[in-house]
Amino acid sequence: MNKYFLGVDLGSTTSKAVIINEQDEIIGRGITNTRANYSVAADIARDEAIYNARFSILQKKLEEEMKAKPEYKKYITDLESVFQYEQFKVRLDKLGEELLKTCYSFFTDEEKQLQMITHLRNIRKAFKPVIKHDYLYNNLGAKNQFFRDIVSEKYNEEVNKLEMSLFEPLMTVWDKSISPAENVRVQFNFQELIHKAMDELREKYHNLPETTPEDTSVNFDAEMNLLKGNFKQVSESLREHIDEIANLDFNITNMTGTGYGRALLPFPEDCIRSEILCHAFGAHAIFPETRTVLDIGGQDTKAIQVDKYGLVTSFQMNDRCAAGCGRYLGYIADEMSISLNELGPMAMKSEKEVTICSTCTVFAGAELRELTNLGEKKEDILGGLHKAIIMRAMSLIARSGGVFNEFTFTGGVARNPAVIKYLTQLVKENYGDNIKINIHTDSIFMGALGGAMFARRNMNVDLPSAKKEKAVA
Repeated sequence: MNKYFLGVDLGSTTSKAVIINEQDEIIGRGITNTRANYSVAADIARDEAIYNARFSILQKKLEEEMKAKPEYKKYITDLESVFQYEQFKVRLDKLGEELLKTCYSFFTDEEKQLQMITHLRNIRKAFKPVIKHDYLYNNLGAKNQFFRDIVSEKYNEEVNKLEMSLFEPLMTVWDKSISPAENVRVQFNFQELIHKAMDELREKYHNLPETTPEDTSVNFDAEMNLLKGNFKQVSESLREHIDEIANLDFNITNMTGTGYGRALLPFPEDCIRSEILCHAFGAHAIFPETRTVLDIGGQDTKAIQVDKYGLVTSFQMNDRCAAGCGRYLGYIADEMSISLNELGPMAMKSEKEVTICSTCTVFAGAELRELTNLGEKKEDILGGLHKAIIMRAMSLIARSGGVFNEFTFTGGVARNPAVIKYLTQLVKENYGDNIKINIHTDSIFMGALGGAMFARRNMNVDLPSAKKEKAVA
């Protein structure tokens, strides 16, 4: 029986889980919003990692066959996207129940209740086919893993089409319903959902157009045509393998928990590790020459120095407040009435960086409004804000010992293109052009990966005792 090892990084904004095998290969990743119930968040991230691992094992099992039959790879990739849509539908039904409960409890007038319920049903009817199309044809599950974000965007679009008097009550119903809907662990029957996904794929391939639309890429059309007219044979050929993976018993031999909320994880005490240790170990696993690690998470920033084994030799950490971290950026996005994903791209359009006097979350709103009133462009304000965040991080790096080759950036903020731009610029300005800067697609999973690797090795190490003092915020 194969052995697998689990790492869970319970962050303040997102919770991540990684499953590795005995060769330290990542076979499963899971991520979710962190909720008020940390135990639920950890369970959901772990469940998602196991679902993802089943698909990874299926691809690995068919690796040789897929080289000869690329339509197998296309089918399995599509199958995972549709499986994610089947999960989405179940969660959407849960949200629908919460929206109805909120309507009945929040509005006492029966006529008002009926009006709101009618609007909610129409809103759902409008956006559900759009989301289905994005899952089936645009790989939405890989682009946005958060149920809240997917539904919120479409819900807001539909609400904004209605008369202004409906905006506040409908958004109030949303705000009161989304958290209870999210704060429930839905235990899916993998085999049942995978068969529903196979049925959905049958319909998708059957309905493929005979001709290529003008806006469709040649490569995309070629991949899809591998299955058109052949999907039944491919589906039947893979069904036995799919059922085998669906029934696979996952043996999690050992696990490690880390992250901002690690003390709240339902793990034994000897299975908990510092997030500093785990981020360093995970970064070193992906980039073995790493000697300096910067992690900007939702609640804190960590500058870490590591040795050739990936063990921490010194560090500095700012955890007195969320200034310059993910939560701060989320607050800025709310103040500017844009999504968090829009912040970085908008800052990249900056023609000059406006000087930001404070990166304190408490005063951020007032300063943003003042700068806007003075005529500064949003893009330039955001350019200055992102640069100020990195200057703050550079101060921590200097106190930890500076930047050594190689330099690896981890955490969810590593997905922000403006942060990457200013980090690269300031590292090269202060430490030279020869520093190699590593940013990986799995940057947000580094802590969970480090945890899984600690679990596999069953290592009992701690932070260097002389360096445990925390930097002033």
